[in-house]
Order: sequence, then structure tokens, then C-alpha cells
Amino acid sequence: MPRILRMINRFNLGGPTYNAAYLTKYLSPEFDTLLVGGAIDATEENSEYIARNLDINPEILPEMRRPLNLTNDIKAYNKLKYIISEFKPDIVHTHASKAGALGRLAAYNLKVPVIIHTFHGHVFDAYFSGISTAFYKKTERYLASKSSCIIALSENQKNDLAKKYKICPAEKIQVIPLGFNLSKFQENTEAKRKSFREEYQLKDDEIAIAIIGRLVPIKNHGLFLKAVKKIIGKTDKRFRIFIVGDGESRDYIHDKAKSLGLDLTDNIEDSGKHLITFTSWIKDVDNVIAGVDIVALTSLNEGTPVSLIEAQAGNTPIVSTNVGGIENVVIPGKTALLSPNNDVDAFAENLLRMIDSDELRTSCSEKGWEHVKEKFHYTRLIEDTKNLYYRLLKT
Repeated sequence: MPRILRMINRFNLGGPTYNAAYLTKYLSPEFDTLLVGGAIDATEENSEYIARNLDINPEILPEMRRPLNLTNDIKAYNKLKYIISEFKPDIVHTHASKAGALGRLAAYNLKVPVIIHTFHGHVFDAYFSGISTAFYKKTERYLASKSSCIIALSENQKNDLAKKYKICPAEKIQVIPLGFNLSKFQENTEAKRKSFREEYQLKDDEIAIAIIGRLVPIKNHGLFLKAVKKIIGKTDKRFRIFIVGDGESRDYIHDKAKSLGLDLTDNIEDSGKHLITFTSWIKDVDNVIAGVDIVALTSLNEGTPVSLIEAQAGNTPIVSTNVGGIENVVIPGKTALLSPNNDVDAFAENLLRMIDSDELRTSCSEKGWEHVKEKFHYTRLIEDTKNLYYRLLKT
């Protein structure tokens, strides 16, 4: 039985955690997998429960943390070398940047036969200064040269890695989209909608708009708030905003909303009196998707945005910026209205169109489930990955 050592940066809420957990669970018993992850950031929701709910007990390395730290990184690297030496994997498969750097370097130095890395996004746009970005590109090119295969989540991401950033040749990149258990977004939707709207005191004629995800700079919540400010007074429809998630930018987003004169609250019990509600993390995101009428995203860069896959699984229309792999996730103009990156006027126009038109929202909701139910289901993810593993083990 082939042995897989799977490494992930940390168990925060998002695609990488689900991806690593499903692969660990459902590639068994054909593959024997050990799942290793780093420490959760203090500003993020700990989502180890995703793995533990699947009867997976991941090994946590406290030293493998999000920020660059030479002391911690060396300790984590040495621990990974020890784990590899003891477990003796046939494949080391890393997910996201920190695990990808330390894990691939350790695997290469210990002569692991197959080394695979999945890019769940990249840091080459809108994250760092020009000097830092150049350093990360050079590092990723070196690590890619030591890898057997690179996995991209979309054709757009593959094109970025191969042609735009020249991380490695296109023939070394395999496209395998994320996969999830999406059936819950089709179950008990009316009851979930009623529950969410009652909890947040939403009236029947109020259109609920949610932006779901980490509150971090790359998600560009400031653009979303500026767009909301622009459409106030331009529609006869009543609408409410829900900022779902938490993170390091929470205070900034609060202050930005206040500076724009936007009414907000953190108190659920007081939600009905305010335009914007900060909900923090909501684990049962299917309740949110069922309860709202539009899902928004304003990111400066994305790999495969989970919230947009989940929105379509719940037949909820989308308004988003068109960055990264987003146009490979949605059907532009059919399940989502897309605007250019960081263009507040275009985003505001699309958001206003979606609010104003009952027919457009209905049309965009009708095609979502059919689009994602197989393309982004975890069974397809498992099959694609299994085939790749066997192919690489034979070479």
C-alpha cells in the first residue's frame, strides 16, 4: 500500500483544509495517509474539526506558523525531516505555501520518490512589495524544480504559473479543481432560510447580501464597502449586508465602514436596526447561503474561492471581482456578474443590477447547482488525485 505524507499550512476554514481532509479520508484504504499541519493563526477560526469529524487525527507542528520566522521554520523543517524518516512515505504532497516550502525541501533532501505541491492560490499578486514578490517567485521556481508535479486548481491558475510567472513548464502542471461535499446546500433550504432570517431580523422584502471569508487585506473588503456606499439611494429595494468571517482586518473594516457613514453592528440581537452586521465565523455556512439572496466577493487575488462554489451549490447569485481562477469557478453572466479587479464603479454597478432585478437573481440562481454538483464534488477530486498518484508512482 503506497504511503502518503500530506502537509498543510494550518487548519483554518477554507479550501485547503477541506481538500486535505477529504483526500486523507477517502483515498483510504488504497493509500495510507498521515496528515500534518501547522499551528492556527490567532486571528483565524480553528477548523481542525473538519478533519476530526472525518475520524482523522492530524499531527500538529506548533512551529509551522504563518509568518516567516527563521527559528520556528528551522524547527518545523527538522521535525518534518524526522517524520519523513520515520513514516517513509512514497509520496509527499504539500498544500499551500509554508508547508509547500518546508515539506518539499525536506522530502527532496530525504529522496522521497514523488513530491507534489498544490497551489491553493499564490502570493505573486497584491500580497507583497516588488522585492518580496521577486523573492517568492524565485523560491517557488526552485521548489518546483525539485517537485515531481505541481497541481493548479484551475486552467487560469495553470496559465499564471506556467506563462505569467514562469514557475515551471506547463507540462509539469496538472489541473485538479477542489472538491467538497456540497449536498448539504440542497437540503432543508427553506427551513435554513427561515432560521437565518429570523435570527438576523430580516424582513421578507429585504435583500440580504453576504461577503464570506477571512477578514484580511487580500479580500479587499474596503472596495465592497465603497460599492455599498455608492448604491445607497439608487434603488427602491431594501437591502442588508452581512460580513461573515473574522481576521486581522476586522478593525480596519469597522473603521472603514464608519468613515463611509455606513451603519453597522456586531450584536446579532440588534441586527435588524442596522445596514451592516458583522457575524464573525459561522460554521454552518449552508444556513448563511440559504438565508441570503446574493453572495459577494471583492478579492484582489483568488485561487478557487470556496464561498462562490458554495453559493452556486445553494443556488445563490454572485457578484464578484474577476481575479485568479474565479471565471473557471462560476459561469460569467449566468451564475455571477463579474467586474474588473479593484474597480469599485463596475462592482457597484453589478451589485445594483443584481439587487434591482428579481428576474436576474432568479436566472442566476437556476444554474448554480447543476454547474458545481459534479465539477466540484469530492468524489471527482479523489478520482483525479488517485489517478495522478498512480501515474507518478509508475514513472
